[in-house]
Amino acid sequence: MTKRIFIIADHGMALIYFLQSDVVQTLLDVGVEVVLFTDDETKDRIAERFGQPNLIFEGLRLKEANAYAKSVQPRLQALLIYLRRVGGSWRINNQAEDSHIWEVLKENTWKFRIGIWLPSALMIILLRSSKWARKMLVRMQMRFTPGIYRDLFEKYQPDLVIASTAGWRVDRYLLGEAKKNGIPTMAAIIGWDNPSSYAIPGAFMDWATCWSEKQKEELVLGSDWEASHVHIGGIPSYDGYFRKTWLMSREEYFKLHNLNPSRKLISYACSFVHFAPNFPNVEALAKIVNLGQLDEPSQLLIRLHPSHFQDKPEIFAEERAQIHALEEKHANVHVVRPVALGGSLGYYGGEDMDEKTSMMAYSDVFVTVYSTMVVEAAVHNRPIVAAVIDTLGGWNKPGKYSLALQKIGGWPTHLRFREANAGRVAATESELRDVVNAYLNDPTLDGAERKAFIEQEITFTDATSGKRTAEFVLKVLSK
Repeated sequence: MTKRIFIIADHGMALIYFLQSDVVQTLLDVGVEVVLFTDDETKDRIAERFGQPNLIFEGLRLKEANAYAKSVQPRLQALLIYLRRVGGSWRINNQAEDSHIWEVLKENTWKFRIGIWLPSALMIILLRSSKWARKMLVRMQMRFTPGIYRDLFEKYQPDLVIASTAGWRVDRYLLGEAKKNGIPTMAAIIGWDNPSSYAIPGAFMDWATCWSEKQKEELVLGSDWEASHVHIGGIPSYDGYFRKTWLMSREEYFKLHNLNPSRKLISYACSFVHFAPNFPNVEALAKIVNLGQLDEPSQLLIRLHPSHFQDKPEIFAEERAQIHALEEKHANVHVVRPVALGGSLGYYGGEDMDEKTSMMAYSDVFVTVYSTMVVEAAVHNRPIVAAVIDTLGGWNKPGKYSLALQKIGGWPTHLRFREANAGRVAATESELRDVVNAYLNDPTLDGAERKAFIEQEITFTDATSGKRTAEFVLKVLSK
């Protein structure tokens, strides 16, 4: 009998993980039928691009799911989301979770702080101290299973449901429906910082596949996953990097952005925009490049963050305008905008993997703020700088939480990057100039550390993670 799997791809990076790797193709090749759930507005476009026999596309019914979240005990549902996000066990590094706690405090009213935040703080202490409390929280979340997808379970009768999170987003409703129907579930961890930034699942889960032993530890120790049910398969999305699937020629890429092939390329990927301005980093780099303070004639290429295209808060769009103004002012400053897929996927659709990989591959020095792209740049064996130049007060907007870039070095993924010595950290303009010059003068600097870092963080560097992950899925299906 044909086996059938539901896959929930509610994020653009999930489309890369499943559809632009060997995961889905390997499953299809052995006769498994895959029903892939994704954004309703872009479903048909995705189907047109990736469609083939036994691969069916369904919408996630996000309007219905969001309507349920907003109409059925919405305050309690919102509280459960918050507690699940920050209630991971003390046994792991909780600094990323802690930052969200202070963000919620800052961005709400005094009435909320006294009536909700303070009692929640006591609950968080209990959750972080007690496995029983964490399980009870999942049980409470399971009460909110609206039956939005009941007809699709009846129609397809899947043997397994795989999600790109552990119910940390709206996928919790579909995963909850699966458990009510007695169908096994699996979380595919697609984000580097996911297990340390999001804690307790939004439904009872059976299996997980993750990048590395580090992530497995976070899942097992932080949110009580059974160790024997957590598979280390690497990160399928990066197989294309190792195969150079998306890589443009240097000549083509430089021509695309009007770059000078005789100048060194310093690239900067905006990151952490939600918590702090990136403009101080960008402005410092632009100054260093255009005043000739580097040991080699150079040019700067800036990749905007998807958050720069949000309508609210306006500060993100304002920073985008500031960065574009630098491009207009300086001949050797260029800006890249991520490509939007549309719908809820926004600028995370994976539509510009050729742009992204080529930017990293041809950078003489890659600069960002502890972004996941430090891992990706290490895969491309490029020198990496984490720039953390702060503005006093951060965003300096009433009601907007800011977190100094120099205070995030202890977040789990950031700390691992620093402890691995896979790159350098620059907190001032002079430090930034010095470390960029050091790498320009010796591109092999920290090369051995970068190699060890990617082996620690993604496990497999032979472009086999997609097949390894699919083989694990098939193993679970056979049980």
